[in-house]
Amino acid sequence: MATNKKKILVTESMSQQGRALLNEREDIELIEFPNMISAKDFEAMLKAQAPVHGVALGSTGFGETELEASQDMKVVTRIGVGYDAVDVPALSRRKVPLMVAGTANSPSVAEQALFMMLMLAKRAVEMHSIVKQGQWASRLGKLPFDLFGKTVLIVGFGRIGTRTAKRCLAMEMNVLIYDPYKVASEITAAGCEPAGDLDAALPRADFVSIHCPKTAETVAMFNAARLKQMKPSAYLINTARGGIVEEKALHEALVSGQLAGAGLDVFEQEPPAMGHSLFALPNVIMAPHVAGVTREAVDRMSEQTARNILSALDGAPIRQNVINPDVLG
Repeated sequence: MATNKKKILVTESMSQQGRALLNEREDIELIEFPNMISAKDFEAMLKAQAPVHGVALGSTGFGETELEASQDMKVVTRIGVGYDAVDVPALSRRKVPLMVAGTANSPSVAEQALFMMLMLAKRAVEMHSIVKQGQWASRLGKLPFDLFGKTVLIVGFGRIGTRTAKRCLAMEMNVLIYDPYKVASEITAAGCEPAGDLDAALPRADFVSIHCPKTAETVAMFNAARLKQMKPSAYLINTARGGIVEEKALHEALVSGQLAGAGLDVFEQEPPAMGHSLFALPNVIMAPHVAGVTREAVDRMSEQTARNILSALDGAPIRQNVINPDVLG
């Protein structure tokens, strides 16, 4: 039966707060799909439901095939800020805006980055084990250290990097910023030191925290050559995207003592294969790509995603959340 309602496909991870905003509208029909749906099943679902006018994605990919299956896509959104699984040029060719959740999860990712720094500095895993295994007497042989007075190099000074910098400054750290797209005055105004050359800054850092998007420019940014420039006592934190750090090179650096440790929330392949070489290393802490997926962040991202969808359907997309503003005219 023909209907004037706009069909919006939403991943099952969208919170009730976001759904409520969409359900208030009588001209919208929500259809849920699984977070881990396969590309084949997603295409089939789009075809079966076509025309589909909007989609709220989690980690599901979206490109030319999905656009064709949708038939009348008006807006593609992500319940998040990364979009490396979306074919942006394909959307732009069809004048379909890609919208992200803005600053909704940036406090959560910044907290996770600081948490990983603290966990490594305070040797949390080892201290926990010492108590549980009754090795109390060995504690003074594995002393933790302070963030106070240490130097952190933050790579990327956007929504998340700026918040990470604030938290590191609160810990009385020296904060270096590498971001070739930010003017030095903006960085110094935030109480940080601009680093115009990444290679020159790396040897100064006790911690390196990555907060840049995954692009052709940043893939394999931290390869073997870059890791060798870091101090043997330094730690690498990646809460951005897998692939920015070459995992084979990271493993070699950690095993050889070129690097003291690492905190990883993201991997080249997700989920990583069982028995991954990094799993066996005691100087690595890991999380399953959840830095930006706290209870509060999911609510904030879902609400912003709903507002993004509504703004696009109403003909006035929230410009600051549009990744491909060329489609706006």
